[in-house]
Amino acid sequence: MITAEATWEQVCQALSSDDYAGAFDTLEQAMREGGTPVRAELALQLAHVHALYGDPAQAELRRALEQAYQARPDLRASPLARALEAEYAARSAALEDGVGAPELPADLASHPDPLVRYHLLSALALAGRPEEALELELAVGDLPAHLRWRLRSWQADAQEALGESREAAHLYAEAAHLAQGLSRAVMLQEQAALLLHLGDYAEAATLLERARTLYTGRDPEEALNLATWHYLMAQARLNLGHAEAAQTDIREAARLEKLHGDPSYGVALVQGQIYSHLGQLEQALSAFGQALERATDADRPYANHELGVALLDLDRPVEAREKLEEVLATPDYPYHPEVLADLAECDYRLGRLPEAQYAAEQALAQGAVVPASVVLGNVALDYYHLDDALEHYERVVREAAQGTRDWIIGHQMAADVMAQQGFPDPAAAYAHAQQALAHTPESDDWHVTLQDHLQRAGEKLGSASSRTLN
Repeated sequence: MITAEATWEQVCQALSSDDYAGAFDTLEQAMREGGTPVRAELALQLAHVHALYGDPAQAELRRALEQAYQARPDLRASPLARALEAEYAARSAALEDGVGAPELPADLASHPDPLVRYHLLSALALAGRPEEALELELAVGDLPAHLRWRLRSWQADAQEALGESREAAHLYAEAAHLAQGLSRAVMLQEQAALLLHLGDYAEAATLLERARTLYTGRDPEEALNLATWHYLMAQARLNLGHAEAAQTDIREAARLEKLHGDPSYGVALVQGQIYSHLGQLEQALSAFGQALERATDADRPYANHELGVALLDLDRPVEAREKLEEVLATPDYPYHPEVLADLAECDYRLGRLPEAQYAAEQALAQGAVVPASVVLGNVALDYYHLDDALEHYERVVREAAQGTRDWIIGHQMAADVMAQQGFPDPAAAYAHAQQALAHTPESDDWHVTLQDHLQRAGEKLGSASSRTLN
């Protein structure tokens, strides 16, 4: 005799080993053999399995629910059906950019069935109510194995929505531990993505290497997840100083996306960043243009900012200013100080020194210390205010990450200003020139200048030493 309880146990057993085909076969066979009341309950179980697939299975979830109601109209009021309806409605609203956000059944938050509470938690997370999702009491041990990692994933999503990236990363780590196969790889990649955001590039790369071992090449769903893997690894390698390897990864991500899905904004953006790092500026401009074409409204400021910087690198300040002003007009863009510093650089290149100084001072006050200080140093130098210029360039050296372009520029310009001052502090000038020279290729015009500064500062040091000894 077919019962809903026995079938549910078989379905959960299949899902615990990611055997979705086995779960569907079990349900289909039971629905063929069971009576009408049982078929109705089995249709709700089928709706649950479809809900696990997320956005792509909305139509199947709807059909399964209607199938249950057709067999037993009273099931429409059952707690599980109401929780599934809440998840369906919240996901539908999210797919329509939050239009018509649904009322969710708050009374289900204390329902004794953990499956009901799980679907309500999913609905709350999808509806943009992360605090309520996290407040809902639901223990991992109360759920079947196939939902345990998903619970931690929903909770991680909610923490991320609240800006708690570190806590979200910990929850994704738990989710990965509870998952297996491709699901574990995806959770590791979600954790790595947050670590990239937090600047933990080496740890992110380590997690991605672990995730890569879980790909078998036998699952057709692997392709787009593998594209994401290459996209994330490209970012990790770029930030760890391995730009050529990053370029290989991002090209593979683009290839997989083109082959198995739609080319994404994110891949194009990272392609542009890698091209910029490698000095391939025209290619960077093209990639950022593609990113802008693919961008959502929320992504547009990021793409325009990258485009503005690329145009500046190509010494096209008028076009750069147009893109950057568009970004500055976006109220919630988180990098307004950096945009102000870039606009100051545009004004400086256009010879508008008072405007450049004003924008750079605003940027400095708002926290964009390094790029603003570079512009302020350049403006002071043009006014021949050498002491002020040196102060700004030395601030760049102190605040910029070692080896970055701004850090090198700071050392170059500090050495140059000290040379113009006649080397009042030859030891400091020597140190600046030495640091800059170590990171300046021989093909760069600065190389000869820095060698000259190094020699002259060394001679001053030698002369001072001789006078001390005498």
